[in-house]
Amino acid sequence: MEKISLNEAKKRAEKLRKEIDRIRYAYHVLDKEIVSESVKTSLMHELSQLEQMYPELVTSDSPTQRVAGKPLSKFQKVRHARPGLSLNDIFDFGELEDWEKRIQKLVPPSPVIPARQRSGKHPAGIQRPSVKTTEKLDYYVELKLDGLSVYLTYEKGFLKTAATRGDGTTGEDVTQNIRTIESIPLKLTKPVDIEVRGEVYMDHGQFEKVNAAQGKAGKVTYANPRNLAAGTLRQLDPKIVSARKLKFMAWAIFEEGIKTHEEEHEMAKKLGFKVEPNSRHCKNLKEIEKFLEEWEDKRKKLPYQTDGAVININSEDLVRRLGIVGKAPRGVVAYKFSAEQVTTVLEDIRVNVGRTGAITPIAVLTPIKVAGTTVSRATLHNEDEIKRKDIRIGDTVIIQKAGDIIPEVIGPLPNLRTGKEKIFKMPDKCPICGGPIVRPEGEAVARCASEKCFAIELQKIGHFVSKGAFNIEGLGEKIVTQLIEEGLIEDAADLFALTEGDLMPLERFAETSAKNLVESINEHKKVSFRRFLYGLGIRHVGAITASDITRKFRKLEDIQSASLEDLQAIDGIGDVASESIYKWFRNKKNLEFLKKLKANGVEIVYEPVRNKLEGKTFVLTGSLNTITRDEAEELIRINGGNASGSVSKSTDFVVVGDNPGSKADKAERLGIKILSGEDFLKMVNKV
Repeated sequence: MEKISLNEAKKRAEKLRKEIDRIRYAYHVLDKEIVSESVKTSLMHELSQLEQMYPELVTSDSPTQRVAGKPLSKFQKVRHARPGLSLNDIFDFGELEDWEKRIQKLVPPSPVIPARQRSGKHPAGIQRPSVKTTEKLDYYVELKLDGLSVYLTYEKGFLKTAATRGDGTTGEDVTQNIRTIESIPLKLTKPVDIEVRGEVYMDHGQFEKVNAAQGKAGKVTYANPRNLAAGTLRQLDPKIVSARKLKFMAWAIFEEGIKTHEEEHEMAKKLGFKVEPNSRHCKNLKEIEKFLEEWEDKRKKLPYQTDGAVININSEDLVRRLGIVGKAPRGVVAYKFSAEQVTTVLEDIRVNVGRTGAITPIAVLTPIKVAGTTVSRATLHNEDEIKRKDIRIGDTVIIQKAGDIIPEVIGPLPNLRTGKEKIFKMPDKCPICGGPIVRPEGEAVARCASEKCFAIELQKIGHFVSKGAFNIEGLGEKIVTQLIEEGLIEDAADLFALTEGDLMPLERFAETSAKNLVESINEHKKVSFRRFLYGLGIRHVGAITASDITRKFRKLEDIQSASLEDLQAIDGIGDVASESIYKWFRNKKNLEFLKKLKANGVEIVYEPVRNKLEGKTFVLTGSLNTITRDEAEELIRINGGNASGSVSKSTDFVVVGDNPGSKADKAERLGIKILSGEDFLKMVNKV
């Protein structure tokens, strides 16, 4: 975080505290989730950084100084024998290195302190240690389940009480409900008096079953397994809890003589508890980094939800001696995996000109890491969407990025406004060519009306050579811009007339690079009918629509001569797309472009239309050894099938390659047939 003045930090911190308290109260007291957990975590992280920057800003009522809101009043309240503390969050490896450096400076000698302390085991009042030592550090790392923390008390080996974490001091007595969870032993393997802490959760398969039943009964469905687990444990009827099949994993026990956190996990297993099976002893930060990198994506294949990893100094005695700071133990931190929703500041709104002239507002953001990548730009769709969401320049906004989807601004947090925010207004002129911007009646998107707009032509060529169309490598935006500015090309058809001699005098080009680019272009003069049609960039014609059209019409000339009614009769193509195609093939400039492509040697490959996969929906996941995913999708469409990006009950086959994602697991849960790459090729007679 960049350094800001104390006055600015104070104002920002006050607004953050109010907003976080509002979110936390709604969730913990009213059972309402008004924003995602990752959004709340992002706001907490910003507040924590401000308080670290200016320690004088820390107040007794700051959300960073307490664990949670008030417990619900539906159950009897239980006071915990030991306070349940929170863990400080870290979000990248640099913060982890900083944490270790602080620990190395603060490792104290061994004073006599009455209680072992870790994540709720530290008595209050421990002073900040200052004696340095060269004591060697090692660690124990465990995946952090995204569930509901529960504290179990056993007397002589028998379960006596179970309580939720509540506010860390007082929780709710949920003993009756806990007794229905089969993964929690009613009797331990040893007759000991002991407290066990862990996480109640629901796995993905059970979550889908319960949500499906809720939806079928016309009842409310839940956003994620964590919410459903929490809601289930708060049911007054234990029969409902039993039917929903909650599970439990232990992460802490309190017993004398345990020297390391690793031993703590082993003891928990011996007593009859399940612990997170992927936990690992790490000798140093390098091994921790390897663990975190491994599980960043691999965790998505687990049957339960995780949102990070808990990194413990392995020595229980050292964790105790390090004490606590605020409400968190110094010797334990929670590493948060990349969230799919975070908060950041919208610094500006600029506009981008697309290949059809569409003017798209783009959010310029304070860089923030989301879903594994650092994001500084996000789409705002159109002017109406900005107005509907009331997004203003200067707002703190929620950003979402799931998988490979383009980052999107979900909306603002109005309570954090300062009064300096500005309302966005769409420009009257194109920022590239200065041409007029118009908004056709009935459309949400404004467009540049100039036919000679450089940006439009640049985007058209970029689309033409893209992976889904002609798939010509080496023609990035900078090279295409250079070719246009040098007068070597006016449109994509001119690419096929380029020679090595044209390119060699240009900056960035030498004999080898010029030869490679010309060869790459020439190798792609032959292209399938579907890719050719998609590459033309006709408005409303995506890859799927192009497949639908090429199954109906056998030749390009057939499309050119088709009537509007002929086009409208194609399944899956609406009136808007039909009219767009009809007009495109009657535009004189477009027809000249087609003639130029043919004159420059471009040849359409007309493959026979096969319908053996008619009506079948396929999902591809993982790397296929014998064929690329693009080629597999094209085979599916050529054979009349549908290639989808997500698994659902309507999916017929899931084609699985190396390192598959969660789609393969979901297919197994839903009973969908799974094919290898070889099985798939046999199905379409390509082997």
